[in-house]
Amino acid sequence: MAADPSSPDPSTPAPPAPAGQAPAAQGTGRGGRLTLWGVAIVFIAVSVFGGHHGDGDVPQAPGGTTVSAGAPAGTEEPDPEPTGTDQADRSLPRATPTRLVIPRISVDAPFVPLVLASNGQLKPPPAGDTNLVGWYADGVTPGEKGTAILAGHVDTVTSAAVFANLYELRRGDRFTVDRADGRKAEFVVYDTETFAKDAFPSDRVYADADRPEVRLITCAGDYDHKVRDYKDNLVVFAYLA
Repeated sequence: MAADPSSPDPSTPAPPAPAGQAPAAQGTGRGGRLTLWGVAIVFIAVSVFGGHHGDGDVPQAPGGTTVSAGAPAGTEEPDPEPTGTDQADRSLPRATPTRLVIPRISVDAPFVPLVLASNGQLKPPPAGDTNLVGWYADGVTPGEKGTAILAGHVDTVTSAAVFANLYELRRGDRFTVDRADGRKAEFVVYDTETFAKDAFPSDRVYADADRPEVRLITCAGDYDHKVRDYKDNLVVFAYLA
């Protein structure tokens, strides 16, 4: 997702579509606006407070294009994913996330809590700090049972931002969330997909999970200079190791 402090608040079509990220080569310095934040209040209520309980499997979303379905070439396939029951048993208590560390793409960034605005959209992280990750503070905390939503800018009007290289993550990659209780929650990527913003599968991305999961979201795809925004969203799906 791109951030432009001088841009007006983006309008978000229904169903709600979070804004994500794009490769730095496409995004750096474009000055587009941050659009990851189209999360409807009703849907957040459903996904956060248990209105949907799946069996741990994530269905294929309509309109989604798989970026990488397997491990990168030359690497071993990751161990089979634990079952939802196994993961639920290892879930952590609620604790505020303090730092996100993704070694593969050299991310080491603090968190800022995100809240819903009066129009039902999630407010973005401040555009002035390019090394900052947002977390939906009224939702699940990383490591808790359920789906935690983490988001970051792909670029700003001046430079690439924290999720500029998020597209490089592949199945089996690991990252860590430091928590205020002193614990480190380690997550394993199991899918990365790009979705058109006008066909964003909110029911898949935000749905409540029966094990601890996180979504990393940012902008992706081509940049539309007319609307000053990216056309797609990149979503990384991961579960607690």
